[in-house]
Parts: sequence; C-alpha cells; structure tokens
Amino acid sequence: MRGAEFAELKAFATVVERGSFARAAAQLGLSPSALSQTIRHLETRLGVRLLNRTTRSVAPTAPGAQLHARLAPLMQEMADAVAQASAATGQARGTLRINTLGMAARQVVIPRLARFHRAHPEVVLDLVVDDGLTDIVAGRFDAGIRVGGRLEKDMVAVRLTPDVQMVAVASPGYLARCGTPRSPAELRGHACIQWRLQSDGSAYRWEFENQGQRQEVAVEGPVVTNDSDVGVAAALQGLGIAYVFERDSVQAHLAEGRLLPVLEAWAITRPGLFLYYPHRRHRPAALGAFIDCLLDRDGAAPPPPARATGAE
Repeated sequence: MRGAEFAELKAFATVVERGSFARAAAQLGLSPSALSQTIRHLETRLGVRLLNRTTRSVAPTAPGAQLHARLAPLMQEMADAVAQASAATGQARGTLRINTLGMAARQVVIPRLARFHRAHPEVVLDLVVDDGLTDIVAGRFDAGIRVGGRLEKDMVAVRLTPDVQMVAVASPGYLARCGTPRSPAELRGHACIQWRLQSDGSAYRWEFENQGQRQEVAVEGPVVTNDSDVGVAAALQGLGIAYVFERDSVQAHLAEGRLLPVLEAWAITRPGLFLYYPHRRHRPAALGAFIDCLLDRDGAAPPPPARATGAE
C-alpha cells in the first residue's frame, strides 16, 4: 500500500470515530478542506460513497461502516506495534489521547500538567473533557477517567482516588427561610438544584442511605443543570439545596459557612476516580508515564488539592 492510500484510510477512520470533519482534522493536523478533499479522493478511488454529510453531522454509509469495521482492528494493531517499539526504547513520546470527566480533569489532571510536560516533553496530551460516557475504544482514546461504578467492561482499571462521600448543601439564608429537611422524603417540599445526567439526559434521583435503609428521591426546583459549577453557585445564591458528588469539592464553602450540610446522617459513599484502558499486549510508554504522574509515582511531590466548586 502506498503512503497516500494509507493516509486516506487513516483519515476516513478518524472522521468516523470523531463524528466530525472539524474534530478529525484537528486530530490529524489538517485543515477541514484538505481532509474533505482526501476523503473525496478515497471515495473516487474506491468508486463508492463512504460518508453521508450534512451541515451538522457526518456518518458512514453502509459500505463505509463495513470498511471501518475492518479497518479499526488493523489500525489498533499498528498502534500497538508502534507502542511496543516505543516501549523498547524506554522513551515516552507521541500523542496520548485521554477522555476524562470534568471533575477528574480539575482534581487530578490539571494540577499535574506542567510536571508531566517537564518530565516527558515529547508527549502531546490530547485531553477531551467529556461527561457523556463516550466509548473510548470506538473513539480511539488511549484511556479514560471515570467514577469507578461507571467503568466500561473488560478494561484495565487503575484507582486514582479513594471513595468519596456525597453531601447535600444549602446556604444559611435558604435554610433560615425554608427550614432544614430532617429526612430525604422532606426534600419533596423544598427547592432543589436538579442534576441532569449527560449519559442519557435523565434527571438524577437523589440517593441516600442510613443504617441499611436506602431511599431515592425525585426532586424539583428552580434550576436544572448538567454543570457542577452552576449547581453549587445556585446553592450559594440561596436558590435551593444542591447534592454534591464529592464533599471535598465544597469543603472550603462549608468551612467558611457559605454552605451548610443537610441530611449528613443519610450521606452515601460513591466509588472514587479510576483511569481505565483496553487490554493490550503492549501498553504505550506514554500511558504508563501518565499513570505514574497521576499517582505521584514519578518522584515528585503531589500538588496541593484543587479547589473545585462542584462535582460531577
């Protein structure tokens, strides 16, 4: 296979996996127009239309889907071969694609970016912040970072943080006006900041547990959001009670009295953050170095805790 033909196939596979000419072009280091021309050349050479394009989306045709199904494992085999060759040198280099929750990016990735770059200047970190539970294999990511209970199956998982305790919080002003709920059932009479799950768009039913008794509550309130910062800000402004997925993320607000805990006896513990990646015969050297950095196994002192304002 000539180099131009391989480049066309790689371009096609990247468009399918990223679902966008713009995103694929950015990953390949091409302009969208150059990428579009490359795909047209491929379609002309094969004599078949591979992609259906609209102004808002791109998707493979039936022949395109069949071609991609055959190409994807071959591309992965080549990536593994390159990773093996790179690992033999002991040098971390190349592009490392990571799909991560926003919470994980703030807490464990961002504080270590400069340190990782200083130690591994030949590695380009391609970080995609995504709270929608994207399939990292289909998206051709090297690894993902998720809450432990939401890991994809058949993955190698590396724990990054301990399990975390959730906490319901509200401003002193709101509690003075509306009272403090004594049980989860009483939340139905309160304004609550609702959390919309990005995985399927549904509203999160607040979960509580006390002495083996578990309850789920469908709450209502003046704000619905899928952004943690918005939810905590609404609680700080007295709009209602927010349920935060990690107590540490609002600890500064609690310590300074801007927020007060609610239903502490009912707080539940959630799995911590894990980095996960597909089983491979040869783990890329860059991924191993990244894991060591996130776990502070690279000989450097851990960074100070990030002062986040919300949770996922």
